[in-house]
Amino acid sequence: MNEPYRAVIDTNVLVAGLYSASGASHQILQWVEQGEIVPFLSTTLLFEYEELLRRKQNSLLLTDREIDDVLDGFCSLAETRNIHFLWRPQLSDPKDDHVLELAVAASVADIITHNVKDFSRASSFGVRVIRPAELLLTLRKLRRDTPRSSIPSGELPWVH
Repeated sequence: MNEPYRAVIDTNVLVAGLYSASGASHQILQWVEQGEIVPFLSTTLLFEYEELLRRKQNSLLLTDREIDDVLDGFCSLAETRNIHFLWRPQLSDPKDDHVLELAVAASVADIITHNVKDFSRASSFGVRVIRPAELLLTLRKLRRDTPRSSIPSGELPWVH
């Protein structure tokens, strides 16, 4: 990849990527670690990441320290944006409005999520909503080669 792909990564993609090493969400996280995808992050989204990781801690088999490492690592790889304008309500789930607002504030074209239907109004803001597997296919077609992967399957470097 020449220029990194920039997007907002919904919480469900982070959790799915940590839960299973074989899915598209995990590949998304690997590409984040490799700098091929640059995620945008707001304070609200970071708190949502933390809340959900702690709630799902047992099923993810992560310790408190590992959750802290994941969040610290993600923060170090992300670009932060402050949200100055609230566009609420826009979505069927008001808890998702901040994700759309971040995409608008960051002027990015995509939100990566498993819940595409929850973001039905995103297109009116010029934001595309895409599933992880669709994104992988799109990026591979655009780049015409599969990105290098120096990370062993199932192991993210910011989870020790």
